[in-house]
Amino acid sequence: MIESRPASLLVSLALAVGAAAPAVAQDENLSVSESDSETGQIVVRAGRIRGSVQTELPPVVSFNEADIAALGTGSLEELLSVIGPQTGSGRGRGDGKPVVLLNGLPVSSFRELRGLPPEAIRKVEVLPEEVALKYGYPPNVRVVNFILKDNYRSLTLDAEARLPEKGGFSEQELEASFANITKQSRLNITGKLLDNSPLTEAERGIIQPDVRGALVSGDPDSAAYRTLIDDGKSASLNVTWAKSLDAGSSLSLNGAIEQKSARGLFGLNDATLTGLDKALTYRTTLQGGPLTRNRDTLTVQAGGSYHRPLGNWDLSATADYSHVRTETETDRRADFAPVQDLVTAGQLSPNAVLPVLSVPLSDKAKSNTDKGTGLVTVTGIPFSLPAGDVSLTLNTGFAYSAILSTDTRNLGVRTDLSRRDVSAGFSVDLPLSSSGGLGLLGLNLNADVNRLSDFGTLKGYGAGLSWSPTDKVSLQASYIASEAAPELTALGAPTVITPGVSLYDFVRGETVLASVTTGGNPALKRERQRDWKFAVNWDLPFLQNSNLVAEYFRNRSYDTTNAFPLLTPAIEAAFPGRVIRDADGRLLSINETPVTFAREQGQRLRYGVNLGGSIGKANPNARRSPYAGVMGGSGRGGGDGRGRWTFSLYHTVRFAETVQISPGGPVLDVLNGEALSGGGVARHSFELEGGAFYRGFGARVEGTYTGGTHINGSSLTGAGRIDFAPIATFNLRLFADLGRMESVTKAVPFLKGSRLSFRVENLFDAQQRVRDETGVVPLRYQPGYLDPRGRVFEVDFRKQF
Repeated sequence: MIESRPASLLVSLALAVGAAAPAVAQDENLSVSESDSETGQIVVRAGRIRGSVQTELPPVVSFNEADIAALGTGSLEELLSVIGPQTGSGRGRGDGKPVVLLNGLPVSSFRELRGLPPEAIRKVEVLPEEVALKYGYPPNVRVVNFILKDNYRSLTLDAEARLPEKGGFSEQELEASFANITKQSRLNITGKLLDNSPLTEAERGIIQPDVRGALVSGDPDSAAYRTLIDDGKSASLNVTWAKSLDAGSSLSLNGAIEQKSARGLFGLNDATLTGLDKALTYRTTLQGGPLTRNRDTLTVQAGGSYHRPLGNWDLSATADYSHVRTETETDRRADFAPVQDLVTAGQLSPNAVLPVLSVPLSDKAKSNTDKGTGLVTVTGIPFSLPAGDVSLTLNTGFAYSAILSTDTRNLGVRTDLSRRDVSAGFSVDLPLSSSGGLGLLGLNLNADVNRLSDFGTLKGYGAGLSWSPTDKVSLQASYIASEAAPELTALGAPTVITPGVSLYDFVRGETVLASVTTGGNPALKRERQRDWKFAVNWDLPFLQNSNLVAEYFRNRSYDTTNAFPLLTPAIEAAFPGRVIRDADGRLLSINETPVTFAREQGQRLRYGVNLGGSIGKANPNARRSPYAGVMGGSGRGGGDGRGRWTFSLYHTVRFAETVQISPGGPVLDVLNGEALSGGGVARHSFELEGGAFYRGFGARVEGTYTGGTHINGSSLTGAGRIDFAPIATFNLRLFADLGRMESVTKAVPFLKGSRLSFRVENLFDAQQRVRDETGVVPLRYQPGYLDPRGRVFEVDFRKQF
């Protein structure tokens, strides 16, 4: 009963809402015609904005110029982060990142938009997952369409500095971008520098696990040489050029390069020495320096897109390529065997100054990863039905990925894997009713096929039904059946053994330092997915540009690829040979390469509201454009001079979440203590975003809430239950758009076009509270491990020329 009840309740609610909601015409998509000669008023007529997405499915939410200005963001990346609750999908598939469009057309990657400031955007549309089918993508993520202004030009400098309240590290970021947009061409160039200092366990007061043997006064503390945040630096450059060609076609090209380096510490050379009296002594030393891991990553990317109308059809082609070269150098531990021999021979006291140790050479791992994608879509109207035009999308694509890696810890072993993926598919929208008592009713059918060089053929198909009984209400129901192959890195990433990793062993109920093996697993299987979705979108009649969204999902997956889960008794029994223990049963090492689960099932409901409105009265002296009051106002997001407020709140409730580790094995209920991840899966979670902007001043609040969870203990070993308390975190951002304040810019002309922001990350310094059944915090779940950053203050100064 639990499987069908949420869906039936949702559909019943939507039907009731549809019957009650008045049929009011949309006023968002208006275009200006001319001024009336008698009244002098502007005459507007209904029509779509150039660059908007042509679909009968209404946007989940949209933002005009005034809305975007009220968000106070400095980049499109930040804008997407702020509106994350609206762009997020509850499907549980894909990487969660939305499909990004520019003026209603697909781009090779988000890099084509990087460097464009929010001031260059005329409107943002967030559309349902089903719209992705129109662009050759699977319907598992939402679609975000950025509509550019016809003419825009700016040079933007942005400097940010972040400092945690508890100290220990700092972060600095400097970005410069140039954007020039005309009706015929576009150029955006962005350069960015990032730098952050390291944070050690000692600086967060991490309590170290017990060691075997007595400590020696004067030996260095390993906590001061084990980083929670690595020392990192990066530099990047991104360039995009686009131009309109003949016959309505357009071309865009993009290139980017990024260099990143990171240096982390993972302790000291150490050993437990056995004296002549059989007493144990634990020694640490700085000989050879702290154990370090240095990683350098070079990323080179290029892409492009081409669009051209072909009569009643539209052709879009995108291509993208990236090459990532990573070099990792990891110190080996020193050999204490000669020292132990001296102690055993009575020639050295275990507490004495240690002789010179033999420090081996560092291990070096190198990997080169290449990824290339190409997608061609053709969209048009092959014929019409009595209810309207039929829309057909045909797509074909090619993807290539390869990884080449070596590691001195695996001499003679060379990882050389590649995959070629040829795909084809179609999506057709059939209108079943266009007016009358039924309202708008449409059917979507889609199918795709992928031929993978290393995995054979993968197939998928789906169907969807959309219904808009009124202009204010729309409902969707869809079914997807698909297959997926493990990522190439999950199959063949280089094997890396990291010693001295802090782990919590749920079998014995203790925290230990153990060796962890990571990398790929070539034995992984293909995954089969079966998903249902039911959704309703209601434009609220009592607030303009406000709506309610509700979505119910039911997912089933077979032979899924997963990261190695928490080491519970059930997991250790399901994957024998992955764990090595000493004679006392203490964990020594664990192989955490990916694994296959037999079956996963989940049911959840995600619903929320998006509200917005104006603040204050209209200012007759405000700069106005022909679209003021209709599309959000002037080129600087003006409107009629009134302020803006917005509020979004989404709630996700999980009705069921189960995993069967192996065929015929027990079914684990991850909502009730049989956890697979670090803190279990919460039944309830919330996402909040809201704020206001008035007369140049703005405030935004972001918040998340995750309900409490627990992980069951082991009745066999006596390890107790671990409880994770609910946690709510909030971020606060205050900003002043100094460039909008005439008195300020007159006094200090340099501040024209500038904005000053102050942000507090984790406003109330919320820390996850974890306790065992005795009320003690397990060492692995100390707050410093779970959130080493804590409350962080950020100052951002942005200037446009």
